[in-house]
Order: sequence, then structure tokens, then C-alpha cells
Amino acid sequence: MADEAPPRQPRRRLTREGRREVILRAAADLFGEHGFAGTRLEDIAARAGITKQLLYRHFSDKTALYLALLERHRADLPTFTAAMPQAGPLDERLRAVLVMWLDYVATHTHAWKMLFRDSGGGPEVQAFRAEVHARAREVLVDALRTLSGDRLPRRELEPLAEMLGMGQAGLVLWWIDDPRIPRDVLVDAIARVWRGVLSTVEADGHGRLSGAGAA
Repeated sequence: MADEAPPRQPRRRLTREGRREVILRAAADLFGEHGFAGTRLEDIAARAGITKQLLYRHFSDKTALYLALLERHRADLPTFTAAMPQAGPLDERLRAVLVMWLDYVATHTHAWKMLFRDSGGGPEVQAFRAEVHARAREVLVDALRTLSGDRLPRRELEPLAEMLGMGQAGLVLWWIDDPRIPRDVLVDAIARVWRGVLSTVEADGHGRLSGAGAA
């Protein structure tokens, strides 16, 4: 006589926060793949393994779900500069934060697609995207101040932050689509650009290259 199969263990019921997390992960995948307009709530529910009615217990509509993901990304932004070593050679400090940032990119590809490729969602979503971009720029300004010892010309900080932020966004979107380039190569490339910006501080001690006009 064949051995009896062991009794099936009852499936553990997810907490409300656990269920919300499952929904957010499913939504992140689908918004990243199809954008706001191309994603339906029923698709998110199916990916999360729940009914659409259960999804509505956590999020009132698709906009609320999209905004929750953008809000989470905005909240994560300051963690990169906060984790930057406060002492040590400039290159080591810079590379430490870039490695952390690229690891985050690799596990949150949806955020860059939602921010830089998707244009759907209406005025509320568009306004929130602008807020996330502004917060990212503030974080980069803070990084420039910290790494330069606050010696870069203040009037240039925001334009430099915008240039670096948009350049890095374009680079990681390319990397997401074509991940054959090792992460360390991207770290080298981005660090080279940052060192170029920060080297102007070392050139004359005032944030100008030798022979440059007054800041």
C-alpha cells in the first residue's frame, strides 16, 4: 500500500501590508512594461493573484496605485546621499554611492520607465512626476555640495544637478534595455563625469578651471 501523502499545510493569510506589497510589485512590473494607459486594474489583480474587488480595498483607482509607486521612489531618493561615506578619498566615496544607486536601479527598473518614458496618467500624475524630478535634483545638489566641500559656484549647482541627473537617467534606461554592459563599467563611466565636474574645484580652489571667468 502506497504511503499516504502528508496533509497539506494551510496557506498563510497575508497581512494587509503584505497584500499591499504584492499589489505594488505587480503594478510596478506592469506599469514598467506597458505604461499607465496600457495597464488595466484587472491585469494588476491577476498578476497579484487576487480579485479586482480585493485590489479596490487597498487602492481606490489606477491613479492612486501609480502615485503610490512614484511616492515610494521619491522617498527612496535621499537614501543614496545619506549612505555616502563621510570620510575617505573622493573616488571611493563617489563609487560607493554609485554602486548602491545602480543596484537600486537594477531592482527598480519600473521607476525609471514610469518617470522618463511614460507620459500617461493625466495632470495629477504629470504634476507628481515633476515633483519627483525636483526632489531628485535637490538630492543631486546636496551630493555636489558634499563632494565638493561646498566649493562649487552656488548658481551652477542646480544646472549641474539637472545635467547629471538627466544624463544618468538616459544611461540607465539604455542599460535596462541592453544589460550586456557590466555594472562596474557604468560606475567607472559615471564616476569619470562626476570627477570632471568636481575637478574644477581642485583647479583653482573656487570652482573654476584655470583661466575661467568669474563665478
